[in-house]
Amino acid sequence: MAGKIFVVHEHNATHLHYDLRLEIGGVLRSWTIPKEPPEKEGIKRLAIRTEDHPLEYADFEGILPEGSYGAGTVRIWDKGEFNVEIEKDSELLIELKGKKLIGKYALIRTKFKGKDSWLFFKRK
Repeated sequence: MAGKIFVVHEHNATHLHYDLRLEIGGVLRSWTIPKEPPEKEGIKRLAIRTEDHPLEYADFEGILPEGSYGAGTVRIWDKGEFNVEIEKDSELLIELKGKKLIGKYALIRTKFKGKDSWLFFKRK
């Protein structure tokens, strides 16, 4: 799998957070990251798996109206291409080629608070 798109949306809803979206299986597989995604090694971020989004959502920036799901401002924080190195049920190793997120990253499933939670970090 080569040259798939990824996007990170900065989503200022109830709380400011970031949504990592990876083109996998014809959709944008998505994770919510409560803090700014790591650009350097040594920083791990919690990433909670959320619902998939259509591929067209990769270009979305705007305001989700009050009363709708995710109401608030959405802007593209980073965007580019990625390659999958390893994809397993509990591990996703990728290489990101964005403007801010560049290099090898990992998403590793955890057992945090019973949610579909992962750790997202830059790796060597």
